[in-house]
Amino acid sequence: MEATLSLEGKIAVVTGASRGIGRAIALELARRGAAVVVNYHRAAEKAREVVETIRGAGGQAEAFQANVADFQQAKALIDFAVKTFGGIHILVNNAGITRDNLIMLMKEDDWDAVIATNLKGTFNCSKAAVRPMMRKRWGRIINISSVAGQIGNPGQTNYSASKAGQIGFTKALAREVASRNITVNAIAVGYVETDIWEGVPEDAREQIMQMIPLGRKGTPEEVAYAVAFLASDQAAYITGQVLGVNGGMT
Repeated sequence: MEATLSLEGKIAVVTGASRGIGRAIALELARRGAAVVVNYHRAAEKAREVVETIRGAGGQAEAFQANVADFQQAKALIDFAVKTFGGIHILVNNAGITRDNLIMLMKEDDWDAVIATNLKGTFNCSKAAVRPMMRKRWGRIINISSVAGQIGNPGQTNYSASKAGQIGFTKALAREVASRNITVNAIAVGYVETDIWEGVPEDAREQIMQMIPLGRKGTPEEVAYAVAFLASDQAAYITGQVLGVNGGMT
């Protein structure tokens, strides 16, 4: 069979898909033919809008509420995909939160919450998805990490640790499941035009822009294109890698 960037016949789960990067990923995978489960935690209305957009373009999509930091909810998310669409081929671990502060001021709860969602959520969903992927002997797990996990950000010890953890997790899991034709990769995202960017002070924005060789922020769609490639047949020989979509920051 000829390798193709089409995802026709594939079933994808995208966590944290109600807005921003997750939304763009869900739309792009659907555009290429995948049936998509749009996961959300609280933003039910926005998740429904993503589903309606996909269906309006002739695609297949369903929304499913789950807090991926909880294993039983993460498992229910994967089980829903299998029951509704007949399996799971693609898992995009995108759900993430920030609770920024200097370590001297950071509360233990802020550390725990970020690690639970960003890192344990990746473990929870991947653990639940690997078995049905193994049965089909085909799978793509794509973890949305960050340049913060590679170079660190002041005021983000929790977030940086969670994203660095995702990278280590990616490399280890890739070795575990390669024999079953499942690839596991990460994308180190840089500064992208999302809700999080809007909360960055103006002086900090200027400093950040000076760190980006391409001299601009990225778009959610540019991350989504990279995800779609890694999910495709043409990326079948790529696993355990970290792809930087960050304008050259790393």
